[in-house]
Amino acid sequence: MEIRGKALATIGAVLALGAILMFALFQALSTGRSLNIRTPAGETVEPGSSEAPVPAGDVASDFKLEDAFSGQTVSLSSLKGKVVFLNVWATWCGPCREEMPSMETLYDELKGNNDFVMLAVSQDTKGKSVVVPYVEKNGYHFKILLDPENKVSDSYSVSGVPETFIIDRRGRIVAHHMGAFDWSRPDVKEALQQLISDKSG
Repeated sequence: MEIRGKALATIGAVLALGAILMFALFQALSTGRSLNIRTPAGETVEPGSSEAPVPAGDVASDFKLEDAFSGQTVSLSSLKGKVVFLNVWATWCGPCREEMPSMETLYDELKGNNDFVMLAVSQDTKGKSVVVPYVEKNGYHFKILLDPENKVSDSYSVSGVPETFIIDRRGRIVAHHMGAFDWSRPDVKEALQQLISDKSG
């Protein structure tokens, strides 16, 4: 029992550290401060370099994609001045299915703010015929875009799905997460609200 208790305490500490680091990242980037990242080998990587896990300061590539439901074209450039949550996913991706309910929770909490936009870019090659039924079945309400030719994956150097980019009001990538994540966490919402509150862009 004592060992199990220690293991649970260690896991809790790791999760808490992750939450603190994510909040610190968003806060530092929203105020324009530099944030150095340490690799497992102990080397310091400057944000924006090709090896940095968070390409802070990089300008997000523009794109134009079809909205799966309205059929209208959505471009990133038309959203400048807003904080954009850009998620790259596919219906066949298990980790994507795992994280999407938490994205819906986050969207529900922030959808009333006109300065926040959540975009989920589908990489499904069959497009609308598989994406729309999947989204309707699961009751997701954030904006779904179709990218059967993987244009966003190519321009953002996506290595696998899901992959998420947070883009600030000035169109800069300020955070980048590879793999599934619990986006419903309070620290994530707080970090995004910090970015939304920053009117300097």
